[in-house]
Amino acid sequence: MEAADDVIDPSAGDGLDPIPAGKRTLSCWGMATLWVSMVVGVPTYYTAASLVELGMSWWQGVATIFLGNLVVSAPICLTAHAGTQYGVSFPIQLRSAFGVRGARVPALLRAVVACGWCGIESWIGGQAIFLLLLPISMRSSHYAKTVDWLGTSPLEIGCFLLFSLLQFAVLWKGMTGIYALGMSSAPVLVLLVSCLFAWAYAAAGGFGEMLSAPSRLAPPQFWSVFFPSLTGCVGSWATVALNISDFSRFARSQADQVFGQIGLPLFMAAYAFGGLAITSATEVIFGRPISDPLELLSRINTNFFISIIAFLGIGLAIITTNIPANFVAPANVLVSLSPSTFSFTTGSLVTAVISVAFQPWKIMGSSQSYVYAWLVGCSAVLGPITGIMLTDYYVLRRTRLHKEGLYSDSAYGPYYYTGGYNVAGFIALAAGVGPAIPGFLHEVGVLKTTWKVFDVIYGSAWFFGVFFASLVYWVLSCACSCRKAKDKACEAWAVAPMAEPLLRHTGTP
Repeated sequence: MEAADDVIDPSAGDGLDPIPAGKRTLSCWGMATLWVSMVVGVPTYYTAASLVELGMSWWQGVATIFLGNLVVSAPICLTAHAGTQYGVSFPIQLRSAFGVRGARVPALLRAVVACGWCGIESWIGGQAIFLLLLPISMRSSHYAKTVDWLGTSPLEIGCFLLFSLLQFAVLWKGMTGIYALGMSSAPVLVLLVSCLFAWAYAAAGGFGEMLSAPSRLAPPQFWSVFFPSLTGCVGSWATVALNISDFSRFARSQADQVFGQIGLPLFMAAYAFGGLAITSATEVIFGRPISDPLELLSRINTNFFISIIAFLGIGLAIITTNIPANFVAPANVLVSLSPSTFSFTTGSLVTAVISVAFQPWKIMGSSQSYVYAWLVGCSAVLGPITGIMLTDYYVLRRTRLHKEGLYSDSAYGPYYYTGGYNVAGFIALAAGVGPAIPGFLHEVGVLKTTWKVFDVIYGSAWFFGVFFASLVYWVLSCACSCRKAKDKACEAWAVAPMAEPLLRHTGTP
């Protein structure tokens, strides 16, 4: 296969129609390369470095990240199966478990999380401008001082908005070339981290000193940090575990998508080792761990030319990840909800506004808020959806879907349920998310105290959500006495001569 064919072709489908078998050209190597481009980024580095800042040693951090990504690789490969098998995208796949209309709700939840990630990525880009391009005199001026009610400085907000405008300029030119640029940005960041690693090695006096920083956590403290951190590592890919079908539907075979994705734990562990080792070295060099690579670059670099190169590499990586992953998906959801109100451009603008409402400067303000509040909080919402989808597809349907039924709004369709909504799916979703809410509110300070059990549930929110929502969904689905009769009627409908005129698109949820 030629290299040109070994990529995701955005023009192969309109986001709604299934990808024809002839256009599924993504190989095992192509899928692995896609993961490399997603893994190599500032948020991944920050996730790894945050574990050192929270008190872990470098090897404890690497082990936690490897285990977390090994865990999340399983639902990623399992969820991807439907995309490769039927060529359908994530919003269409959701219809099996939530109904042809009800699928809009979990798709919207996924889009809201994408808005939060959009803000985080844009804030990192703005910080790259602030720390790498602005002179020290501006960074120490009155406008760079934190305003209490804002939570950050006006100058940093200005850099954040400037980087957002830069992304809009790229977005305005269209998606052509963004996917290819994404592949080229990964080597730039790998080179940048390699240079930081070499500097840390020399400044710390070798591997012995560089990796000598011990864990600051006693055994009881370690476990109280480990489980939320493990959940956070899973949560960092919880979004992709849901919508992996958007990528896997381009895969040539199940073997290609599985073997292309099992490298995720290894890629993450290797890249994380660099971030963890560098952060451990900063504790030796500066007396405190520095988890933000941009702050570290600004402290050790006095060459403006190198700063420009670093900014271009970081900015390119952010733009090529943020636009397709966190701008396009929410914008498409808004357009599908109300085509007469939103265009793709206005949908992107709304996405940007919502991303500001997340106040990413507060999320990125500390390792604790980033890992415990953001990553674990996202996993609390997305884990139950993952569990429901997997139970529906593997346990109840044994990987058999009516492809035509996924695109039908007919009341006789197999996924119409009650008015287009599967009540069992929504009850299971509420059951999976609800118990984690008190712990989240306690974590962010809304609740001063809560029962210990809620903190424990929240600390393992993704695991609890996946298993409890799956159980509730399975019990409710089996309890429906008319389920088998309904399925038989649907099978008859799917092959009936009158079925074809009933098929019509209902819009991407």
